[in-house]
Amino acid sequence: MFRLTHYLKELLDPTPPGPHRQPPGPVVIWNLIRRCNLLCKHCYSISGDVDFPGELSTAEVFTVMDDLKRFRVPVLILSGGEPLLRPDIFDISARAKQLGFYVGLSSNGVLIDDDNALRIHDAGYDYVGISLDGIGAVHDRFRGMEGAFDASLAAVRRLKAFGVKVGLRFTMTMDNARNLEALLDLCDEEGVDKIYLSHLVYAGRGNKNRGDDAHWAVTREAMDLLIARALADIENGSGREYVTGNNDADGVYLLHFARARFPRTAGHLETLLELWGGNASGVNIANIDNLGNVHPDTFWWHYTLGNVRERPFSQIWPDTSDPVMAGLKQRPRPVKGRCGECSFKSICGGNTRVRALQLTGDPWAEDPACYLTDAEIGRASPGAAERLTVRPFRGVRHEAPHRYV
Repeated sequence: MFRLTHYLKELLDPTPPGPHRQPPGPVVIWNLIRRCNLLCKHCYSISGDVDFPGELSTAEVFTVMDDLKRFRVPVLILSGGEPLLRPDIFDISARAKQLGFYVGLSSNGVLIDDDNALRIHDAGYDYVGISLDGIGAVHDRFRGMEGAFDASLAAVRRLKAFGVKVGLRFTMTMDNARNLEALLDLCDEEGVDKIYLSHLVYAGRGNKNRGDDAHWAVTREAMDLLIARALADIENGSGREYVTGNNDADGVYLLHFARARFPRTAGHLETLLELWGGNASGVNIANIDNLGNVHPDTFWWHYTLGNVRERPFSQIWPDTSDPVMAGLKQRPRPVKGRCGECSFKSICGGNTRVRALQLTGDPWAEDPACYLTDAEIGRASPGAAERLTVRPFRGVRHEAPHRYV
């Protein structure tokens, strides 16, 4: 995850960088259940509204949770499928809070009625993320359910009324990129605490729909819009946080923006970005699926490192006998192509390896979704990427007037 607001604040008001500290353990995104009430185009777990056999029992979840705590995992993100379909979700959440984890809930929001909103509030989640992939019918088409947008927006309002910290997640493709500006307007109107722009990852249905991935120029326009809105919110004192995910080229893109607009503090930003280090799959981000399989992150469901029923997570995660895990933990990573020739590997960490794997069969090939030009990555011999026409940001217009209900 790239904390855009945090780094923009450092550009405006630099603070001395402290000593670099590695997190004590990885953030664990835990898909507790695969069943889901929706049928989303970009679902990495290919979930459906059916029961999937063999999922971890409550007792098994608690045993794994105890091991995660001993391994010093700081954060649990409880996800699915739709986690609210799991009957013991609030028992699991209570145990996680009791053990002292930072606990997030990742939901599509459709099931958050008045009763569930109260239970979510009482559970004490540190953060609840709800997915909105467009306005109105655009979101409904992405999610495969008419009325999904209205239900999810109602969930946001219910949770905000209870004082729960709520963020919206937006997975951008060519089909919905022009809804981004309207979605940011919605965040303003609803007082949403956080906006997360997720670049499409080629996994699950996202792999099947990768032809819809946002073209480079559209991605750049979206980043320009996000930077402009985040700066405006910082200047007007809003506490809203803007973050992006699944394309670590965003850090390098921000550095080029800083060099052009904030040259006096761009060096400070570069230092901080190198401390960040970019992609953390297999290092500071981990995934446990509904069957207990451990993956380098949530988009690697086809690649299993071990199972917590057979071996504790605390033994699976540091084991570098697996060649992919060894490469992910290596710095710099053994990346090839444009990624191998890039001058900013220390910032982006080689970007999202699973996209390269899905497209080429090689996890170390160049990331096909890097939207930076050859000149911007310091490549000696400009190639086809240099032909991209880069225009000053003019904003992303939404397709039609919108009204929120």
